[in-house]
Amino acid sequence: MPYGDRLKTKHQLPQYIAEFIGTFFMMFFGCGSMILAQTNPAYNGSFIPIIWGGAVAIMIYSVGHISGAHFNPAVTVAFWSTGRFPLKRVPGYIISQIAGALSASILHLFIWGNEHGFGSTRMSVFMSGGFVVEIVISFALMFVIMSVATDSRAVGELAGIAIGSTVTLAAFVAGPLTNASMNPARSIAPAILTGDFSVLWIYLIAPFIGTILGAKVYDWIRCYRDDEASGPGCC
Repeated sequence: MPYGDRLKTKHQLPQYIAEFIGTFFMMFFGCGSMILAQTNPAYNGSFIPIIWGGAVAIMIYSVGHISGAHFNPAVTVAFWSTGRFPLKRVPGYIISQIAGALSASILHLFIWGNEHGFGSTRMSVFMSGGFVVEIVISFALMFVIMSVATDSRAVGELAGIAIGSTVTLAAFVAGPLTNASMNPARSIAPAILTGDFSVLWIYLIAPFIGTILGAKVYDWIRCYRDDEASGPGCC
């Protein structure tokens, strides 16, 4: 079953559980690597983007055939906006994703305590600049997802590698600026435990704008190709 495309199964609970598990491990490994970089001087923090991308890729291959492996409310909403995901499943997916992310942050609390921020997303640029950065990298992420998930001309088996690599590149470039969230669930969970909501609005709005634009632009490009004139969301 294509990653993130129309899911025909009637059973929703396995999909919700898969989204919970996938988001949990993405957060556990990704934010865990950020915490380790703070707590262990011997740990090379330059590997953090690779760990984030690797975690995403591994979980896509693990549960992508069950739920589509969204792990991200912005991705789920973007798929819905193009007609590739049923509205009735959007709330369940988003709840599962946030619950998975929050569970990982709670586990980090038990392991490391509350002194290291749980891998919170933070700004090192002006908020306006950070807002634009999150839109751009979220756009790139969704554009790649659309290409490997919804286009029959792409090699679907490479979805995990392509999407994971996009996350890694975004983290290398935007990590020093905004921590390269691209994912509201990823930002909400640490914010709840730290109580720091000062810039959370950026991470709640910008990824949705970026992913919806990325999905719409990819559909527009595909629809206007001479050899492509059909498909969900096509004009």
